[in-house]
Amino acid sequence: MVKPGEPIDLTNCDREPIHIPGNIQSHGCLLACDARAGMVLRHSANAPDLLGLHGEVNGQPLEALIGYEATHTLRNAVAALRDGSRPALLSALKLANGAYDVAIHLNKATVIIEFEPATDGQPLQLARTLIGRITDIADVDQLLRQSARLIRGMLGYDRVMIYAFEQDGAGKVVTEAKRGDLESFLGQYFPASDIPQQARALYLQNTIRIIGDASGTRIPLVPEIDVSGEALDMSLAHLRSVSPIHCEYLRNMGVAASMSISIIVDGKLWGLIACHHYQPRILPMAQRVAAEMFGEFFSLHLHALKQKQKLDTANRARSSLDRFLRMASHHADMGELLRDHLSHFTSLMACDGIGLWMNGTWTSFGSAPPATAVPAILRLMGSVAAGQVWATHAMAQRLPEAETFRAQAAGLLAVPLTQLHRDYLFFFRKEFEQTLNWGGDPNKSYESGPLGERLTPRKSFAIWKETVQLQAQPWTEADREIAEVTRAALVEIGLRHSELMAEERSRADVRQRMLNEELNHRVKNILALIKSLVSQPVGDGRSLTEYVTSLKGRIQALSFAHDQVVRGDGGGMLSDLLDAELSPYRNTANVIRLSGPPVLLNSRAFSVMALVLHELSTNAAKYGALSRPGGALSVSWRLTQGGDCEIAWRESGGPAVLPPTRNGFGSALIDRSVPYDLDGRSAVTYAPGGVEADFVLPAKHVSLSEQGEDRSIAAGPEATTAGANLDPELRVLLVEDQMLIAMDVEGMLSDHGIQKVLTAASADEALAKLASFKPDVAILDVNLGTGTSIEVAAELTRREIPFMFATGYGNLSPIPSGFADVPVVRKPYERDALVHTMSTLLKS
Repeated sequence: MVKPGEPIDLTNCDREPIHIPGNIQSHGCLLACDARAGMVLRHSANAPDLLGLHGEVNGQPLEALIGYEATHTLRNAVAALRDGSRPALLSALKLANGAYDVAIHLNKATVIIEFEPATDGQPLQLARTLIGRITDIADVDQLLRQSARLIRGMLGYDRVMIYAFEQDGAGKVVTEAKRGDLESFLGQYFPASDIPQQARALYLQNTIRIIGDASGTRIPLVPEIDVSGEALDMSLAHLRSVSPIHCEYLRNMGVAASMSISIIVDGKLWGLIACHHYQPRILPMAQRVAAEMFGEFFSLHLHALKQKQKLDTANRARSSLDRFLRMASHHADMGELLRDHLSHFTSLMACDGIGLWMNGTWTSFGSAPPATAVPAILRLMGSVAAGQVWATHAMAQRLPEAETFRAQAAGLLAVPLTQLHRDYLFFFRKEFEQTLNWGGDPNKSYESGPLGERLTPRKSFAIWKETVQLQAQPWTEADREIAEVTRAALVEIGLRHSELMAEERSRADVRQRMLNEELNHRVKNILALIKSLVSQPVGDGRSLTEYVTSLKGRIQALSFAHDQVVRGDGGGMLSDLLDAELSPYRNTANVIRLSGPPVLLNSRAFSVMALVLHELSTNAAKYGALSRPGGALSVSWRLTQGGDCEIAWRESGGPAVLPPTRNGFGSALIDRSVPYDLDGRSAVTYAPGGVEADFVLPAKHVSLSEQGEDRSIAAGPEATTAGANLDPELRVLLVEDQMLIAMDVEGMLSDHGIQKVLTAASADEALAKLASFKPDVAILDVNLGTGTSIEVAAELTRREIPFMFATGYGNLSPIPSGFADVPVVRKPYERDALVHTMSTLLKS
């Protein structure tokens, strides 16, 4: 309620505490118990009649009210709940006076149990039917239309709308399935105020909501306020009663019952599937569950289709941009090139015209503002762009003089090309005059009325037309992303060309910025690749330990590949990659043969083959030729006359080979990486005698090294080495400035029983700890952010304490020549290498 003297406006609706209404709908009842579902704390007023209870309810043990068996079943469900999670559902729970469908959820220290008379239904079958009808749909509009028809056909509501939220919060009916005699709401807009903010928040928490009767009786809770003065939070309750304002809103539309299913895309409320019925209608729990499951699949499918649309658009834009970049690599004058090929940029995104302001000169193509308007546009950019992509679909709102050229350009997207000279590439869109059909006047949505001092919803839903002028079609997020890619590419070209004309100091500054951009690009690519590895689900029958081990191996393979790329001028030897991947298995009673010319892979091929060869090697060690004594592996490679590199992987002497029963991530990586990433070919044959894999790497990724020699190595049982055994009482000093990395190393050592690990984040901290702690061995990260650990190394040398260095750099230049004999382990740390190095240090 509004406080006395408080003005009545739309913010009152946003503050209405709809999650604690103190009432429920009448088609069920509610019991609220303590956290163990032991004692009833409050109940809905209709619970005694609906459940056949006699006497007092509050303060009674739950089993005394509904029986031991039912209570036991409910408590089992409660045991699996966590606070804030969706309700657990029980179908046809038998009580003394009948069967009930039950929903149970936990809110803080209260178990909320909702009972509805049981109905027949197969929610899984209904959900499967609904989901199966939309699984293969590949078009967003078709998905929306088909889903609305399916929901109406399966659930029987008079009208089903899919309601999408605009950027300003207003909603638009984008598709509709309805009874033939009803007026259509298709294409109508509804103001953002129709759905207050707290209601939108609840739509994210509780993805399905029903109103059985908009004029129905509200059943109060007993007591509404408990002894601590708190109301019951029913955010996740199925039976939670609805705001009187919303019920009046529905009655004003002639709607007697409704259901809404939240559409959540990328964690945000994209819209609603809104169902209206013109007679009271209570949707049984089984059908609600099916509708909720359908809604979740629909949301995921919609998100996937939108992401595909965005990706397709980005790929088309990237292709167009690549053609321009190829031209730019042979052109000395960046400004001239852009002016001559300005029209090519219209293919990047939907636009009516292009403008270029560069080096004080204005050039335009298509529909664009006149040259006289450019100074005002540039002043606007100086106040809003801040060196970043900036866009508006209503330029006149920011620049009043834009109204004079509304026919040429009403929307603008600006791409900064430089920071200092304020050069810009502009995309323009013409005015798109349109008439919006609102479900009632959006500017007069509410008035104070018969519900006391509260606001009441508008009573007329007659279409109210609004003509929108001085606006273009809005720029989408995909448009902005394409603009950002364009900005980065053109800035890179501009920086590259400026090197030819700038003085030496300016050239050095430019190189540094380009290096930062390249480093940022590489880091993002590496993180994206690692994210794709991490996101692969744990397969059936596969333990978490196996998954973590596999993931660590893949990341270690990537680490080695990128280390070699940095140290090898952007590439690496195929033989080095094979040595690195197969060396862990040369200490077994197996034979490994490698033969081929000195083939050098470029950075892209080196990274891809690192993952492919890692998968083949680990599979051979687990299931193939390297998994038992006497097994043999032969890897050979050669260059064809066309310059392609053919690689043959042959296993023999291992267990009988069976084709995989499912195509997991590792199998897909082996089969698809070379064709997808390198435009090459791959073929894997699961022959009974051993796996056979053939790869062809195109000539553009390989070359013959002038410094190397043909490789022919056979390693067998004679190459075995003794394992590393460490004393659990070892005391270790770890100098590492990254806490998470330090914790990882501590865990690796703990796996070998070593618990006495003292960690220091800086050289000063390490030296201070050495005053009272004498380690048996030390691990020193060379680079510590603000300094190095060389000072600690000198002190350890003085005390004759063995130590190793650790580094993530491709070269060892930070290590002085006086420590040339100190062993070095590469980061990220690998447990076996770390333990082996430590063991070697302690034996020497």
